[in-house]
Amino acid sequence: MKNNQIENIATIMFNSGYNCSQAVLSTFAESLAFSKETAINLAAGFGAGMGRLQNTCGAVTGAYMAIGQYCGKIHENNKEVIEASYNLVQEFDKRFIEIHQTTQCKQLIHCDLKTEEGQAEFKQKNLKRDVCEVCVADAVTIVSELINN
Repeated sequence: MKNNQIENIATIMFNSGYNCSQAVLSTFAESLAFSKETAINLAAGFGAGMGRLQNTCGAVTGAYMAIGQYCGKIHENNKEVIEASYNLVQEFDKRFIEIHQTTQCKQLIHCDLKTEEGQAEFKQKNLKRDVCEVCVADAVTIVSELINN
């Protein structure tokens, strides 16, 4: 699949009410041989920097889970899966940081999603569109390039 196609799938999911992590992971579900429903359920708690804790960006954690599934499909034993996953996660991290300077949700959006005021600011400043949607698109592009999907 071409990058713009995969970005479109992910951003449509994201703008349809799924969180950033769900949007990224579910985009790879079919090609990595697991159900979209499983992806959506598995990633449900990872949005907004993991349950609105604003730690690692949900698009990033969705990407990490997709990488783990990919490595599990191509390697025979757990040690190989782990090593391959770590290598790809580190490369993903490097590329994402080159674009966004961080993988931390709070540093990406600069407001506190655990408060009503922060959620209002998030909406008022269109951060979902201007920051999060871009992170989702970039995450799926990077994963796609890393796994040659």
